[in-house]
Amino acid sequence: MVRRFYLPFAVSGNGQFLSDGAKIRSLFVVPEAAKRSFFYGINFELGYELPRFSSTPWALEIRPIIGVRNKEWEFIVNPIVDVSFGSRGEADFAPAVRLARNLGEDRFIGLEYYADFGKIGSFLPLQQQNQQLFAVADFKISKIDVELGAGYGFTTGSDRFTLKAILGYAFPVPKKGGEDDLSPSPLKMGTPSRSLQNAWALNPAN
Repeated sequence: MVRRFYLPFAVSGNGQFLSDGAKIRSLFVVPEAAKRSFFYGINFELGYELPRFSSTPWALEIRPIIGVRNKEWEFIVNPIVDVSFGSRGEADFAPAVRLARNLGEDRFIGLEYYADFGKIGSFLPLQQQNQQLFAVADFKISKIDVELGAGYGFTTGSDRFTLKAILGYAFPVPKKGGEDDLSPSPLKMGTPSRSLQNAWALNPAN
C-alpha cells in the first residue's frame, strides 16, 4: 500500500494562482507490481476542493488500475468513478487511459486521455463532456519524480489548452533487514486539475 498527500493548484490564463484544497490517496496494487507484465490494483482518493472549483467540496475518487507492460511500452486503463457528497452530490464516470514508451533510466514519453462523461445513468451530451488528450514526459531528477504534460480539449466542456506539472518524492519506508524501500509506484499517471471552466461558473466574480 502507498499513501500520498497532494496540494493541487492551478494557474489561470491571466496568471492568477488558484489553490484547490487538498487530497490524500491510498494505493493498493498486486505485490511486486513494478516487476510484472500484467498488474492491477485500486486507488482511493479523498479530497476537499474549494468552492470556486466545486459546489460539492468533499469527494471520493475510486480508481481501478489495469495495466500491461513490456520493456518498451506501458498501457494503463483507469475506469474511474468520482463520488461527490452533499445535496448536489452524484457519481460520475471519468475514465483515463495511458500509453507510454519506456526510454530507460526512469524516462517515459506518452499520451494520456482523460474524460468525464457526467453522472452515471445520465451522461452529458458529447460536447458538454470533458474530453482531453495530453502529451506527457516522466523522468527523475535525483530522487524527485517529475511529470510534465500539455493537454488539448476536444469539446466545449473541456479546457482548450492545459499544462500540468507533478513533482513527487517517495519517502523511504524501512523494510526488514534495515534497508529502505524506494521502489517506484507501478502507476505514473496523474490526474490533471479540474476544468477551470467550472471555477468561473461557480465564482463569476473572478
